[in-house]
Amino acid sequence: METKGKKNEGAFLVQGMILAFAGIITKIIGVIYRIPLINIMGDQGQAYYGIAFEIYSLALLLTSYSLPLAVSKLVSARVSKGERRNAFKVFKSALVFGLVSGSVVGLIVFFGADFIATKIMAMGPSQYALRVLAPCLLVVAIMGVVRGYFQGLGTMIPTAVSQILEQIVNAIVSVVGASYLFEFGRKAVEAKGSENLGPAYSAAGGTLGTFIGAVFGLLFLLFVLFVYRKVIKKQLRRDHTTYQEEYGTIFPILLMTILPVILSTAVYQSTKILDAGIFSNVMSAQGMAKEKYETLWGMYTGKFNTLVNVPLAIANAIGVSVIPSLTAAMTLGDKRLVHSKIHLATRFSMLISIPSTIGYMVLAKPIMNLLFNGNNSTPALLLITGAITIAFYSLSTITNAMLQGIDRMTTPIKNATISLVIHLISLFIMLVVFKMNIFAVIGSTIVFSLSMCILNGHALKKAIGYHQEYYKTFILPLIASIIMGVVAFIIQVGLTNIIPEKIATIISVCVAIIVYSLALLLLGGLTENEILSMPKGRKIAQFLKKFHLLREEEV
Repeated sequence: METKGKKNEGAFLVQGMILAFAGIITKIIGVIYRIPLINIMGDQGQAYYGIAFEIYSLALLLTSYSLPLAVSKLVSARVSKGERRNAFKVFKSALVFGLVSGSVVGLIVFFGADFIATKIMAMGPSQYALRVLAPCLLVVAIMGVVRGYFQGLGTMIPTAVSQILEQIVNAIVSVVGASYLFEFGRKAVEAKGSENLGPAYSAAGGTLGTFIGAVFGLLFLLFVLFVYRKVIKKQLRRDHTTYQEEYGTIFPILLMTILPVILSTAVYQSTKILDAGIFSNVMSAQGMAKEKYETLWGMYTGKFNTLVNVPLAIANAIGVSVIPSLTAAMTLGDKRLVHSKIHLATRFSMLISIPSTIGYMVLAKPIMNLLFNGNNSTPALLLITGAITIAFYSLSTITNAMLQGIDRMTTPIKNATISLVIHLISLFIMLVVFKMNIFAVIGSTIVFSLSMCILNGHALKKAIGYHQEYYKTFILPLIASIIMGVVAFIIQVGLTNIIPEKIATIISVCVAIIVYSLALLLLGGLTENEILSMPKGRKIAQFLKKFHLLREEEV
């Protein structure tokens, strides 16, 4: 029988699965709407869109990216000790921070868009999209605080639902906006004499969906907060904690929690910004036509990153969901529970990322042809060579979250900085010496993500004596994924000679999922307790036992 302790250990996985499911839904919606969006904008328009988003993402770090994690961590630590009033004070303090930072940075981005796009990134037409994204910084900052508060209380449902709603609205408005403004830009070409206005205006239309979607997401969260207000007030009345924190005490704690997250994530994000700037300038210096290197960058940020980010959303969701419970376990001094949570989070992340890596490698060209128009030979080659970053980034994302959850907030900063230096050196060598153009970005990204995995793993071992288990976490999923890849490749090749390639690809992907699941179960890659930790885990376990697909737990 499942014990209460087992349930508590895996409780974060249920919340993680909820958030991961929402992440998968939003990424699927993202892939679906990005297909017509990319086809409308073209690779050049996608380059402007991608550059604007890289700048926006970096600005987001300064305003809101760290807020959900920081707020959930601080709220969870206080709730675990019954300090509901102090937890609510953290929420209010974070709201003030979000309002101020979102407003200030948003204004800087809006009025500095021309300088940033033209002088720094060497892609002036991306300024239109950047200006559209600027007011979104304030909206997302407030939204991040509310999401973090609910996550700290132990529920990911408001975050999950708001993400899905936000993405649905984003998808609709982005496609409509890109299509309308592309035509508007084409007409403006005659008046302003710039051939880039069509793709540039189209990119701006695509970013409009991000802003409108964020507004809808925020409105939903505020509605949930309004409905939940009576419960919050009741909990506050029942809190008889004698120690009440002052706002003057909370703000420094909040800032000291936010700052390391900002810095560590900023290093992650700055790799993309630096990659874009270095790539554009080196390609220009080597004599490559501007339109060509902008197109290559558009393929990388649009087609490659769109696909890679789908499985990475799961690792991010698991990392976000485990931090509150990991913080609570650390607060209570339960080292065994801390190790168990790290193990489970890493295991489930690898169960998704490893088969995703192999699947993309094997079916790269068919998947690209299924989703995107045009010549996909280069994007497919990018996916084949760069798919390994899915596994590396998933592991580095999880280990980052683990370190932050056990209060080693500055360690990810140090590790990311070291990895960034190694990354930039390798990028320069690959671009200048080996002249690998866009594949240099792929290669140096692999170097960065692998470096993060090694450094974070060593840091966890040093901090709490955690030793990562390898056989079930890495080896069994890899064996099952290789079996899956061989079967998927044979089916894809065989069916393509009989039926249209796109239909063959859909069948191959579906079969690949089934084969991987069966191979993993038959190899003993999932235990009964791990399945019971999932949503509806008991029913899944009973179903698998009927077909003798689930091994009995070893005593």
